[in-house]
Amino acid sequence: MITDREKIIAIIDNDTLWSSDAIILLGGDGVDRNRKAVSLYKENMASKIVVCENVIDYNYGRTPFSDVLLQMLEEGVPETDIIHEDKSLSTCEMAVDIVRMAMINQWKKLILVASHDQQYRVYLAFLREVINTRSGITLFNAPARNIDWFIDNGSGIRFNRLEDEIQRIEIDSEKGVLASSQEVIDYQIWKEKLYPASLGSTTIY
Repeated sequence: MITDREKIIAIIDNDTLWSSDAIILLGGDGVDRNRKAVSLYKENMASKIVVCENVIDYNYGRTPFSDVLLQMLEEGVPETDIIHEDKSLSTCEMAVDIVRMAMINQWKKLILVASHDQQYRVYLAFLREVINTRSGITLFNAPARNIDWFIDNGSGIRFNRLEDEIQRIEIDSEKGVLASSQEVIDYQIWKEKLYPASLGSTTIY
């Protein structure tokens, strides 16, 4: 029997994108996630890129924001369209800070960019905050897919880290800082009524 977790993983992996207010880029994986965010920006999926980066750890591809900024500028993204979120130290803190930023700026749609193994936990954390704040923000998932599963590109073998991510989801779920499977399903039902897949973008980057 398929579990609720397997169902929501399938949904997150195959989310439909709509033009949004901002692309939320979670730091990591060197330049791979950055390229995904830039690609989305150039496709006019959003007019702002928010870079969540405050921890430098080269073993996990966590490079300084100055490196990320330089790459984006070289790719043609204006500096005025790049925002640095540098206060949060964890995914859950990022969710709180970014949702607050979105509410202040009256952003209603956000595209989340993480690695394909981390995207599940990221979405659950951000959705928890969206529900808690009753902000009505719509979240879209755009995991970076140009990352190897079995080749170590400097930040470990991702296939081996996937189990760690699932364990972290279980731990964080017990703490109440992640949305539940049923909340994800209910949210997706609400989201598809507003933004049906047949009218959105299914481009794979």
